[in-house]
Amino acid sequence: MMKKRLNALEVALENEHREREFYIENARRTKNPLGKAMFKQIAEDELEHYERLKELHKQWKKDEKWPDTVQLAVNKSPVRDLFKKTAGGKGDLPPGDDDDLKAIRTAIDFEAKGIQHYADLRDGSSDTQERNFFDLLSTMEREHLLSLKDSEEFLTDPVSWYRRTESPGLDGA
Repeated sequence: MMKKRLNALEVALENEHREREFYIENARRTKNPLGKAMFKQIAEDELEHYERLKELHKQWKKDEKWPDTVQLAVNKSPVRDLFKKTAGGKGDLPPGDDDDLKAIRTAIDFEAKGIQHYADLRDGSSDTQERNFFDLLSTMEREHLLSLKDSEEFLTDPVSWYRRTESPGLDGA
């Protein structure tokens, strides 16, 4: 069981590293300020995940058990707030291009797989701390996924995105 868990952590480390590189490259490439800000923030989040997983892997391998000293909390990702702040109310953002949309759709796939991978690790554990840690990582990946889906909608149907996010209400007039 220990070897299986370590292998799963190694897969997670590899994925976090690869995804971070993908986000950094797309932050450099895109001309869209929304895409640039979002890709940079997710890259920072992925680095934090990577560092936590690396620490966990090192300690778990050494002690052959879930370590008592691994910090379970990770910073809450501000990526959804960043998206709303950058895009909200600004009709003058340059449109995304096909490469932006392709990158976002690739990232959506990454994040969906990450959610499932961390959920599987969570569900395969009987240790409460371990379950909580992987549940937290799964939740963070879900936040990324939702932000990316917001971005996809913004690029493909900005009118609907603005209608949904501006929360229009009836004022009785």
